[in-house]
Amino acid sequence: MKEKVEAALAKIRPALQADGGDVELVGVEDGVVRVSLTGACAGCPMSTMTLKQGIERILKEEIPEVKEVVAV
Repeated sequence: MKEKVEAALAKIRPALQADGGDVELVGVEDGVVRVSLTGACAGCPMSTMTLKQGIERILKEEIPEVKEVVAV
């Protein structure tokens, strides 16, 4: 499943990088994906929305086994 998550994040990454941010996969355990938002995303007040309505939504669409995405 980790490989599927990495592939999905690779599709999302260019949009984040266009705004000066990025996302790194920390780990996947029991359907919970742990990511680290870096760059401009790390201190952005909209990062929670990006995480839940962007990254989590896309990962759940592409990988049904994903239950939740959390930032660490």
